[in-house]
Amino acid sequence: MADPSSAPRDAASVVRRAAVVYNPVKTDVVRLRAGVTAAAAAAEWGETLWFETSVQDPGQRVTRQALRLGVDLVLVAGGDGTVRAVAESLRSSEVPLGVLPVGTGNLLARNLQLPLNSLDDAIVIAFTGHSRAIDLGIASVTYADNRIEDHAFLVMAGLGLDAQMIAATRPDLKKQVGWLAYVDAGMRALPKAEQFRIRYNLGTRSEHQALVSTILIANCGVLPGNIQFLPEALVDDGILDIAVLQPRGVLGWLKIWRRVTWQNGVLRRFAVGRRIIELTETDDERAMTVLRATDIRIVPDKPQEFELDGDEFGLVRSVFLRADAGALLVRVPAVLSR
Repeated sequence: MADPSSAPRDAASVVRRAAVVYNPVKTDVVRLRAGVTAAAAAAEWGETLWFETSVQDPGQRVTRQALRLGVDLVLVAGGDGTVRAVAESLRSSEVPLGVLPVGTGNLLARNLQLPLNSLDDAIVIAFTGHSRAIDLGIASVTYADNRIEDHAFLVMAGLGLDAQMIAATRPDLKKQVGWLAYVDAGMRALPKAEQFRIRYNLGTRSEHQALVSTILIANCGVLPGNIQFLPEALVDDGILDIAVLQPRGVLGWLKIWRRVTWQNGVLRRFAVGRRIIELTETDDERAMTVLRATDIRIVPDKPQEFELDGDEFGLVRSVFLRADAGALLVRVPAVLSR
């Protein structure tokens, strides 16, 4: 995908304009406007267009409206769900996205190494950084009532316990303690969780079956707290990384925790550590299996809760997920653009 910011412009070309799509619940609008106005003026951009999300429109429609008005850049200020909604409408548009992380998880910003604690720095990167092509995950969802919809995701999709945990998260607690609210939700959802059977196909390969607690499909692999959940997941490799979680009781969950924190966070950094993992974990002992594919179709034995980037999507009968390689341009610091 071409980077429109790098195209030559003659003196007669129109002044570039940006649009800001913001979630008013998540955003200090006065501070945001001041930062954007200053950065746009410093970069010699024209007047910024402003669009507010709502319950009825979490970002898709207003983003399409901004595109129709011919903007050169869309900045998004909100949580992961707002970023997902805006990205869905920017797919294959060649208009770059500037991410202003003001939500709870800020997972895309975290995976792209964007500043999480300085709104002003994130705004400057949006106006002056380089555009990096990254993948979008596309989920074709068949709901329990047989409706079929397509949705994009940037970070992760989840079926089963993961989605139940999202549904159980308390909004008031998220405001107070941030991403730690997901830990509370997990502790409440876990005792009620039941394993379920799935049938799945990776690409054109034959069908497999598994008894799972949850299955996660990732476009990138870093979670809140900089936990390296899927360390080999890359946001621009055209591949989905899939974690099949099959814990057997408390010991199984402890094995998953050990893998994510110790093995992924420490051992996998070194060749000798990776060799230790290979020698000490057998297939029979694995509570977490990692797969990689360009697409996957999953059919649970009964409808299961489903989520995309922390947004609840209700009960689904089946999902087909694929990587749309390089479908989105995102602003990053110049040093990280390669």
